[in-house]
Amino acid sequence: MIWAGQHSIPMLSGPSLYAQSVQGYEEEETNMNRILLLEDDLSLINGLSFSFRKQGFEADIARTIREAEALWAEGKYDLLVLDVSLPDGSGFSFCQKVRQASKVPIIFLTASDEETSIIMGLDMGGDDYITKPFKLGVLLSRINALLRRAKDFGASETELSSNGIRVCLLQGQVYKNGELVELTAVEYKLLCLFMQNPNAVLSKEQILDKLWDCEGNYVDNNTLTVYIRRLRTKVEDDPGNPQMLLTVRRMGYKWNVMG
Repeated sequence: MIWAGQHSIPMLSGPSLYAQSVQGYEEEETNMNRILLLEDDLSLINGLSFSFRKQGFEADIARTIREAEALWAEGKYDLLVLDVSLPDGSGFSFCQKVRQASKVPIIFLTASDEETSIIMGLDMGGDDYITKPFKLGVLLSRINALLRRAKDFGASETELSSNGIRVCLLQGQVYKNGELVELTAVEYKLLCLFMQNPNAVLSKEQILDKLWDCEGNYVDNNTLTVYIRRLRTKVEDDPGNPQMLLTVRRMGYKWNVMG
């Protein structure tokens, strides 16, 4: 089937997408790949959401850049499908924002078929660019191919969670009890290092080696102490009496996972 726009896609009968959100199906499945679809054409939204569900995907829908940014901040997605021309901006700008913190696969799905647009979309971080009208089978095949590639490339975990702290590695975001925590790049890498080694004592030398590797800049012992103190102020309930990020005398530091 070739889908071009609102007149060539079979509409779903019954409630609209927003009433029957793909997440709202009763037969909720586990381990479903999550897709964020940024599209403002209602008929295309209905058709694609139905097809995504049929393929075993879970989809969230955004019709504006603002909605997409809110969903992206709150959830973890395995792939993004982005239109380019939206009521409040461009899918290109949203792609750029995502690429600042994540390598999640991105497909542009748009009527803009100019060579310059295709080159721009791919150069700024898009993994694929499909122009409308498009064949549904081709779109689904490309989605599956990108998901397989991402799974093979990043077989490691995509989320860390303990002590009420959740790190979304794909988005590069940290939450404490559901609230977004603003960290610097070094603070973020420190937290990831500790949470990836729960209850293990890491010497200052081990930590400094990792920070050197990640940043390409040297972090000395005194600077590390400052970063540890700052990180505690952001993740501990009582930074003066830390319960999670502990100092082990004459040995180093450890991330204490509390029962």
